[in-house]
Amino acid sequence: MGKTRQRWLSVTIAATLTSAAGCSTIMPPPPDPDTLRKTLAEDQGRMYGAQEPVTAPITFYDAVARALKYNLDYRLKLMESALARNLRDVSNNEMLPQLVASAGYGGRSNDSGGTSIGIEDRQVSLRPSTSEERYHRVGALGFSWSVLDFGVAYYRAQQKSDEVAMAEERRRKVAQNVLQDVRNAYWRAIAAQQLQPQVDQLLERTRRALASAREAETRGLLPRMEILSYQRALLDSIYLLSVRRQDLEFAQAELAALMSLPPGSRLWLADAAQPGLPQLNDDVAKLEQLSLENRPEVREDWYQKRIDLNDIRIAKAHLWPNIGVTAGYDYDDNKYLYNSDWTSTGVQVSLNLFNFLKWPDVYAAQDTQTALADTRRVALSMAILTQTRVGAIRYQLARQEVEFADESLRVDRSLRDYARAAKTTSLGTELEMIRAEGRYLLSRYEREAAYSSAQAAWGRLYNSIGLDILPDTIASHDIATIAKEIEATLTRQEQQGLLAGSGNVAR
Repeated sequence: MGKTRQRWLSVTIAATLTSAAGCSTIMPPPPDPDTLRKTLAEDQGRMYGAQEPVTAPITFYDAVARALKYNLDYRLKLMESALARNLRDVSNNEMLPQLVASAGYGGRSNDSGGTSIGIEDRQVSLRPSTSEERYHRVGALGFSWSVLDFGVAYYRAQQKSDEVAMAEERRRKVAQNVLQDVRNAYWRAIAAQQLQPQVDQLLERTRRALASAREAETRGLLPRMEILSYQRALLDSIYLLSVRRQDLEFAQAELAALMSLPPGSRLWLADAAQPGLPQLNDDVAKLEQLSLENRPEVREDWYQKRIDLNDIRIAKAHLWPNIGVTAGYDYDDNKYLYNSDWTSTGVQVSLNLFNFLKWPDVYAAQDTQTALADTRRVALSMAILTQTRVGAIRYQLARQEVEFADESLRVDRSLRDYARAAKTTSLGTELEMIRAEGRYLLSRYEREAAYSSAQAAWGRLYNSIGLDILPDTIASHDIATIAKEIEATLTRQEQQGLLAGSGNVAR
């Protein structure tokens, strides 16, 4: 008896020490600077590694292809879609019955057993005996299937399938946003590539003229008021040109970021003739119908409605009686057993009677959820219709702005040519020449900005309709193939009646 107490005392002390150690607070060490730097370097490698090198001028479709292939947001949505598919497969496996195999070994320090006493006289009628060995092995193979578990797993699998579809719609939305962003940035970057050298030359020339004016002021060659006015005009020109130059630089940096190029990468864009701005289909109602049929948000809302409906079905399933079926095979090498192996079967029906109290709440929740889903869908549809109609109006206004910018550019080009023809060596004539060239460059900038804004307005309208920019399958995932597929997809959509034609816009 003393040894048994000593053994139990040792077990108690060990358990106490283990619990105390588990409850103690462990402060993790701060990250090692070398490890942190290594992690950051690896992250940068993942950002920009394994990219196809830029070996030719980047066209618009090349830029979209690079943005789709290497854009981190788009790659994240692809991974989320793949994860959703994996979770759906796991959920499908949950509908299978349970088939559990087990094996074990049991032992104890003394014999199990017992004796019997009389109920009336409380006298011992049997001597102590046992029917179990101290040490024995057991094994079992059990099969179980529950109607409730199967029904819940079935609805969960449907929800996971809808979540896969929702992840795919979010991927489509990101792809459409990428196209819109690239369309906005690409044409501004093209303008930067064309105008930035000319702006730099005129800025240098203006600074030299300003230095000459300061020297003339110092030497008193012209009246002070005239020379100060001349300097004021030059400074205004420098300011406007500097602001426009910053805008051009930002456009190139934005496009490089969209394509996930390393910071500081030099862009080499294809300097081709600008395509004509698309002529919008006059049937705006058709565009609105297309937007309701194709927008990822509308489809995602439908999938979410089905997920919510399956939640109600799962809640209803818990209210019904549950039927369980079991079957198994067991083995025990206990030598005192008459049968060391046996099979068992069973059927069980269970019902929680208090579930009847939940029926009114479950059906009330179903009605409320249905009304909420319908209201949400109507509000979303109204927002999409408004966005599409406003986008069509903005695009038409942007086209008119481009036409006005073309006319302004024509006038300023003529004024510049006239100033060049009338150039003399006087400061006043030089100022007029700089002013004329500055106005011409600013007009070119405004024209290119108007064209970029029109492309951006078209991109927003195109995005509001929700058309796909890639086919379901492509032969290869290299940049050239993706760019070709994007161009073919967009062209095919235009030929299917979204557009009525293309308008010509002069450079």
